[in-house]
Amino acid sequence: MESYDVVVVGARAGGAATAMLLARRGLRVLLLDRDRYGTDTISTHALMRGGVLLLTRWGILDRVIDAGTPAVRRTQFHYGSDGTCAGDSVTVTIKPTFGVEALYGPRRTLLDAILVDAAAAAGAEVRFGGSVTGLLRDDSDSVVGVVGRDRAGRHVSARGRLTVGADGVRSTVAREAGARTLRIGTGAGAIVYGYWSGLAVEGYEWFYRPGHTAGFIPTNGGEVCVFAGVPAEVLANSTDGRLSEGYRRLLDEAIGGAAKRLAAADPPRRLRTWVGRPSMIREAHGRGWALVGDAGSFLDPLSTHGITDALRDADVLARTVVETGTVGPSGLERFAAARDKVVGSLFDHVGRIAGYGWSMPEVRRHLTELSSAMSDEVEMIAAGSTDLRVPS
Repeated sequence: MESYDVVVVGARAGGAATAMLLARRGLRVLLLDRDRYGTDTISTHALMRGGVLLLTRWGILDRVIDAGTPAVRRTQFHYGSDGTCAGDSVTVTIKPTFGVEALYGPRRTLLDAILVDAAAAAGAEVRFGGSVTGLLRDDSDSVVGVVGRDRAGRHVSARGRLTVGADGVRSTVAREAGARTLRIGTGAGAIVYGYWSGLAVEGYEWFYRPGHTAGFIPTNGGEVCVFAGVPAEVLANSTDGRLSEGYRRLLDEAIGGAAKRLAAADPPRRLRTWVGRPSMIREAHGRGWALVGDAGSFLDPLSTHGITDALRDADVLARTVVETGTVGPSGLERFAAARDKVVGSLFDHVGRIAGYGWSMPEVRRHLTELSSAMSDEVEMIAAGSTDLRVPS
């Protein structure tokens, strides 16, 4: 049985960033993931300002840009008519703030791999292809590591003074640790998305019509992620077993006149679906364990905030560990308090949008409130004083 300071379960954005940051400060870190290196995952992958700020601070953003990820310098909000008001569009220019001059929407095959490589370069031990099936506990019932199977099916175990669950909304670490669910959302949105080529876009575009949403997110390779969203209970009837046709119908309902732009573009070869799940917030930590990203708090994909959430959790956890000089309770309590302060506000606003019960004036107000909560988050991230960049 091998021993580490920290065992991180899940090598996606949140887990890889956590491993990288703690390894950079000299901790012995093991990073585990059941998938293969560089695999894709369901994600609308738009980075908000807080996420870009963190990647910049960590010396990672240049790698994202060098891989051909286009800069997003404006966001457009398109509002349809609901009979109470006429539809219109609002354009928001991304103004340089806290050193962030543009937003980015990198594919997860790119971003996650860059963060894993950075974790390995910092000294973290990275293992793919195995599965974590449970947690090790000591006589006081504190978590002291993980047990599982390697890719050959052999039993393996690893001890750690801290075990971090970064293994998604269905987190094994959260389940085995007994993490309580603190809040559950009342609305859940489903999305269908694919990657289009030759689609003319100049930044992020979000579309809102009664009962429908959509988004255009420019990404690597000249492609644009185009998603269509509806309430989760509506999706099955909307697609009626024919996903491609249903996807086109949903887009037509959501984007109106912008459908002409899609007609001039090359459609996706493959579609992916998120069938919907209510947002939730779990306990952030317990004795010997902590949760980051979707494992600890999941926001409906309409927030387009999942990656930023995961990177922020990694940053806050690493900073509290470094500042307190321990992976023990004092650092974890500070991490939980900082996470809960930000996530609680985001949770309420995202829940109202994901419920699809809004009129057009109401969704505008909800989006303004969400933007304000994100601004508060950016200020918290910017105020982080601990240097977690690559040590010279």
